[in-house]
This record gives sequence, C-alpha cells and structure tokens, in this order.
Amino acid sequence: MAEPSIAAGLARGLVGVAVARGADRGALLQAAGLGADALDDQDRRLPFAAYVALMRAAKALTADPALALHYGEAVDVAEFSIVGLIGHASATVTEAFAQLNRYVRLIVEVDGVADGPRFKLRFERGGVWMEDTRSDANAFPELTESAFAHLICGTRAFGTTPLALAVHVTHPDPGYRSEYERILGAPVTFEAGWNAMRIDPTWADNQMARLPRYAFGVLTDRADTLLTELESAKSVVGRVEALLLPILHTGEAGMDRIAADLGMSRQTLLRRLKAEGTTFANVLGQLRKRMALDYLGGGKASINEIAYLVGFSDPAAFSRAFKRWTGKSPKAMRRGQEG
Repeated sequence: MAEPSIAAGLARGLVGVAVARGADRGALLQAAGLGADALDDQDRRLPFAAYVALMRAAKALTADPALALHYGEAVDVAEFSIVGLIGHASATVTEAFAQLNRYVRLIVEVDGVADGPRFKLRFERGGVWMEDTRSDANAFPELTESAFAHLICGTRAFGTTPLALAVHVTHPDPGYRSEYERILGAPVTFEAGWNAMRIDPTWADNQMARLPRYAFGVLTDRADTLLTELESAKSVVGRVEALLLPILHTGEAGMDRIAADLGMSRQTLLRRLKAEGTTFANVLGQLRKRMALDYLGGGKASINEIAYLVGFSDPAAFSRAFKRWTGKSPKAMRRGQEG
C-alpha cells in the first residue's frame, strides 16, 4: 500500500510562512529531503513524512513552537489548494463542508480514517460538533493545529459570529494555550477524548460564493481529475506506469528493474499485478500504445522518432506492434488523422 502523501502546495505555504519568520528556504527543503524544485507544482504529491520533517524543521528554524497555528492563521487554503477555491465558490458553508470532505485528500492524506468522511458532524454534548476522525493524531499534533486554524480563520470573512464555540484536542497542552485561544477564538480543552470543534449551528446557511457559480463546476471538474490521478497512483499499475514513463525511451524498461525500484521481488510484482487483473507485459504494451497515439496526434515527431520514444530500437518492430494494438499501421493512422 502506498504511503500517505500531501500536495506540494501545502508544503509551499508552510515554507512561505517560515521564511517570512526568518527560516532559510534551502535549509528547510534539505531537512525535509526535498529538491529545490519540489514545490513548483502545487498539485505534485510529496510524502507525508517529508511534510512532518518540514514542519518540525520550520518550528526549530523560526524558534516558533506555535508555527502550525500561525500557518493556519496567516494563509487561506485557497492560496495553496484547489480545495480552498472550491470552498470560495460554494454557495453556503454547508456546501463548502461537503466539498471539503469530498476533496480533502487532495491537500493531505492521513492514515487511520475509518470508512466515511474525515470530518464528521455530531449532535451531542450540548451542541453541534465537527470532529476530525484521523487516528493517532498525537503523533503529529501540528496537523490538528493547522487544520483547525485554517478552518476557523478561513471562515471569518464569511460571517459576523465565530464559527467555533469550543475546541477539544487529544494532545497535551504544548505550553502556548494563549495562542490557541487567540487564534481559534474559543476556549480549548487539551487531552480531550477527541479532536473536535463545537460550532455555531447558525453558520450552516451562511452565504459564501466569493467566486461565480460557473467557477464551481470548472474547479470541481479539475479536482475530480486530480482525485482520479491520486487513486491511480496508489494502484500497482499506476506506480509501475509512473516508473516506466521516464525510462520508456531507453528500451531498458524491464520487469526486474521496476520491481527493484518498487522495493519488491519479481514474483511479488507478478502477484500484485495479477491481483489487479493484468501482467507486466500488458501494462508496458498499453503504456507504449497510449504514448504512441499521443505522439502521433501531436504531429511533431516522425514515426521513426516515435518508435524510439516508446522503446523500440527497430521501427519495423514498432510498426508491427502498433498494428497489433490498433489494427492500423502508424502511417495509416497518421494519414487518417491528417485527413
């Protein structure tokens, strides 16, 4: 099973806050094991463990133990994630909450969430509570801090009353209770039985819609694509394809190499692919076919060049394989596209 990941935009936002507070960007990236360009594409996936290392390095380099809270206070989710933009395009707080649960994995994946949404509304203990259901939250309480701060501070522009009436967290008091209560605007109970906020129920129908309604459809379409890509990357087929793509043209895209890159034996890879209803040869062939069709459609590469790009040293062998895949030769396919 693939390790949980985060969107690079989440890390980029944290780096921006830390640098503004005196941290060195290069030192932050080095501490997290990230390259200089790792944060350029905000939708790129990074290991969750790298984000944990980044957060802790940022706290140390800024000498700010409450940095996660300050991050949530200073940066709106819409600045680093499409999920925040969808919230701004939602009609009401209720709709925004539904979209948050639908797409929150695009920001950060977490282990241990039971079947169902990560954030659940519960009607108990004298009010309406929003619970963060991630397990083992005390292993990285900074995520609880930043998530609650993002949620509470991000909604202030949409209402005149506070969203949160009380906040419960499972971790011990870290020593800066006053910052918790200043930023979250509510009394905080540490070492509670859950991570939850008691919310004002009148917020449910508060109007949002900072963006035109048309934007909502465009943004959710894009988010659905990103979610599909995220799910695909978690399958063995998706992981194999991701490793094959950059070496496809070398002609060295063998099963032994890919198995080693995945940290598993050849037999384990065979078994895992069989469980997904395919074989290594089929994954490689389908990827070559898809890339060949893309190159042909682009119209810029010759057929000999396309053969090389998809891993064939002999253009005649490529033509035979292409005809087997599509029923047409590459030349006939190109003539049809040009026609």
